[in-house]
Amino acid sequence: MDSEIAYDFSPAFIIYKSGRIERLTGEAIVQSSLTPHNGVVSKDVVYSPGESLSVRVFLPEKAAKTGEKLPLLVYFHGGAFIIETPFSPTYHTFLTTAVSASDCIAVSVDYRRPPEHPIPIPYEDSWTSLKWVFNHIAGCGPENWLNKHADFSKVFVAGDSAGANITHHMTMRAAKEKLSPHLSGSGISGIILVHPYFWSKTPVDDKDTTDVTTRSRSETLWKIASPSSKDGVDDPFINVVQAESVDISGLGCGKVLVMVAELDLLVRQDWCYAAKIERSGWKGEVEVMETEGEKHVFHLKNPDSEKAHELVKKFASFIKGDM
Repeated sequence: MDSEIAYDFSPAFIIYKSGRIERLTGEAIVQSSLTPHNGVVSKDVVYSPGESLSVRVFLPEKAAKTGEKLPLLVYFHGGAFIIETPFSPTYHTFLTTAVSASDCIAVSVDYRRPPEHPIPIPYEDSWTSLKWVFNHIAGCGPENWLNKHADFSKVFVAGDSAGANITHHMTMRAAKEKLSPHLSGSGISGIILVHPYFWSKTPVDDKDTTDVTTRSRSETLWKIASPSSKDGVDDPFINVVQAESVDISGLGCGKVLVMVAELDLLVRQDWCYAAKIERSGWKGEVEVMETEGEKHVFHLKNPDSEKAHELVKKFASFIKGDM
């Protein structure tokens, strides 16, 4: 029967044995608006007509009036690949705040989600969105705000949780495949990974959790997102850190900011990710910011808290070049 539960990840989602998913959070929508909020205007633009996928573009109101060029932020939302959208109150609020603080133009990406659209579909959609963004590099793309205001010498890619995972993989791919014929390199100046979603079958170090229930639940979550992964959570999409076979020395950007939370289940993976970059021979700069006493994506759950403001301030300073 349709009421029989297969996986219960409340308060995030429930999957029934029929295959139906009930998303319990992240489905509310805030409309984009040309009326400024926190000094920022926004609009939705289709980037993949065939899949009916859009981005939400955010622009400081003052730039809309002056026509100045601004750093460009491309943002991938989190939610274990399964929940949330760029149009939810959570992400609309965060991007508005980040754009206001960073004085940048931002593109927040919608991608298809598992289980209806399993891994690797979210990655492919994300790559399509990046290529769409870089279609504007010569000032003649389909979206005028990007043509007029985006400074393609200062492109930053960021995301939280699953979106940070996507950010890593997009930056690796950009070093190998050109996002635009106008580029000589990857086209990405820097990346910000906020509480990135990496995992492995065994603890990444002696400080990582060994709780069987916790680790099993994490494996199940990845199985829902990527049912065809023959190696489970040792799939190189998710096991970026521990797997020796995963080489990240070719990361296609010049600087990396990894944000970690002390009480986050992923904190050891995230610290070890930064350490692996430094060991890899990659030539850029990596910095880690740890927030003490906080859990995973605390800044999205309590955006008005002092520590959330500190996170946004650091996020903005990275984009402004104050690293």
